[in-house]
Amino acid sequence: MNSGRGGGTACGFVALIGAPNSGKSTLINRLVATKVSIVSRKAQTTRGTVRGIALEGAAQIIFVDTPGIFAPKRRLDRAMVAAAWGSTGDADAAALLVDVHRGIDAEVEAILARLLQNAAKKILVLNKIDTVEPPTLLELAARLNGVLPFAQTFMISALRGHGVAKFKQQLGALMPNGPWLYPEDQVTDMPLRLLAAEITREKIFDRLHDELPYSSTVETEVWKDMPDGTARIEQTIYVLREGHKKIVIGEGGRTIKAIGTAARVEICEAVGQKVHLFLFVKVRENWLDDPERYREMGLDFPKA
Repeated sequence: MNSGRGGGTACGFVALIGAPNSGKSTLINRLVATKVSIVSRKAQTTRGTVRGIALEGAAQIIFVDTPGIFAPKRRLDRAMVAAAWGSTGDADAAALLVDVHRGIDAEVEAILARLLQNAAKKILVLNKIDTVEPPTLLELAARLNGVLPFAQTFMISALRGHGVAKFKQQLGALMPNGPWLYPEDQVTDMPLRLLAAEITREKIFDRLHDELPYSSTVETEVWKDMPDGTARIEQTIYVLREGHKKIVIGEGGRTIKAIGTAARVEICEAVGQKVHLFLFVKVRENWLDDPERYREMGLDFPKA
C-alpha cells in the first residue's frame, strides 16, 4: 500500500446523487478509469448502489453511484430511491450532479429540499458544461447555492473529462484520515456475477433502445471456471411479456446474438479472462413483486 505523504492515509465515501440521466454513472467510470457502472440513454438505468474505488495520492475515495432520484411510482422505483438516499446518509460527502442543460427542474428541487436535512458535506457538481454558455453556468451555480450553500462547486464534463481531475483531487483532500478499506488495485466491490449481468443489461438497452420496456432484468445463473482457463457464463434475461421475449430474441435469433457478442467482449475485459456467454430469455410476469429479484439487484424489497 502506498502510504502517501508523511506515511498517513485517508479514506472516505462520496455519494453521487442526482436526477436520472444527470451523468453519475459516466462520472464514476471516469473517476475510477474503468467501467464499474453501466450507462445508457434510458432513464433510471442504475438500479442498485455501485461502488467505485479510486486513489488520489494517499487518499482512497469510495464513490457510490446511486440510482437517479425521482418521484417513485412502482415498487422497483421506491426501492431504487430508498437505496440512493440510504447511501447518501452514510457518506462523508454528498455530491449533487446537475445536468446544466436541464437546469433546476422539479426533480432537482425535490433533491435540494431533502439534502438540506442531510448531515454529509454537500458538494455541487454542474455536469455537461459543454452544452451551455458560461453565463448560464454561473447563473445556475448562483441559484443553486442560494437554495443550499454548498461547501464547493465544480463545473465538469463527465463524458469528455473536463474538470474531473480537479474534482477528484479536491475530494481526496476532504477524506478523513484512516486506513484504506480496499486493496490498492481494487476498483469496485461489485461481485463479478452482478457486474457481468449489468453489462448484458446495458447491451440490451443499447441494442433495443425504446423497443423494450424498462422493466427487464438480467441474472447470472451459472459461472463455471473451466480447466482451460476460460469461464462459462449462463445468464437469464427476464421480461414481463411474451411479446418482449420476441423483441429480445429477434428474427432468427439475430438480436440476442448481437447482444451476447457485445456483452461478451466487455465481460472479458472486466474479468480479465476469456468467457463463453450463453443467454436465455424467460417471461416472468410478476418479477417486479418477487423479493428474490430485488436481492439479486442489491436492493431492499419494499413491503408495500
